[in-house]
Amino acid sequence: MSKRVAIFISGGGSNMLALVRSMTGDHPARPCLVLSNDPEAGGLARAAELGIPTVAVDHRPFGGDRAAFEAALAPHLAAARPDIIALAGFMRVLTAGFVKRFEGRMLNIHPSLLPKYPRLHTHARALAAGDTEAGCSVHVVTPELDDGPILGQARVPILPGDTPETLAARVLKQEHILYPAVLRRFAAGDRRPVLLPG
Repeated sequence: MSKRVAIFISGGGSNMLALVRSMTGDHPARPCLVLSNDPEAGGLARAAELGIPTVAVDHRPFGGDRAAFEAALAPHLAAARPDIIALAGFMRVLTAGFVKRFEGRMLNIHPSLLPKYPRLHTHARALAAGDTEAGCSVHVVTPELDDGPILGQARVPILPGDTPETLAARVLKQEHILYPAVLRRFAAGDRRPVLLPG
């Protein structure tokens, strides 16, 4: 029986689309919900066009009360019954309580070679440090932000003249390859890391 995957987004949903498009044929999972904290997120319409149930719960009326926001997500998740949650550009920090409810079943993709450069501005920080490579990581979500066991990484060389924007664009292409590969393996019960060379 296929695993049910809920995908959380905040924007255009390019990683969500990569995940959804991979979940066909003999893939061990299928999308059951695309959820966003922004009703205007472009990815919602793109998911709906693909026939995937969508829901938006605007975080702004909760005024920074993360637990109240997450409580508003609960009925939608109960209805969707996900086995796995894939955070794909979801720009809200989740509480430890929420993470623990889905412990070991929630994935996130981050645009750096973790443990380097958690949080924001990863590409600018890699350039400022004089790094020769950057990349992206998929990890199991734990209460500690951008922490947790790494399930996959893809490496991208940093080129002369790179800006945060040009580097981000190349890393994003690798995200679209890495995240589906990790999800497929994870849904099949295989926790061995997927490592893509630069």
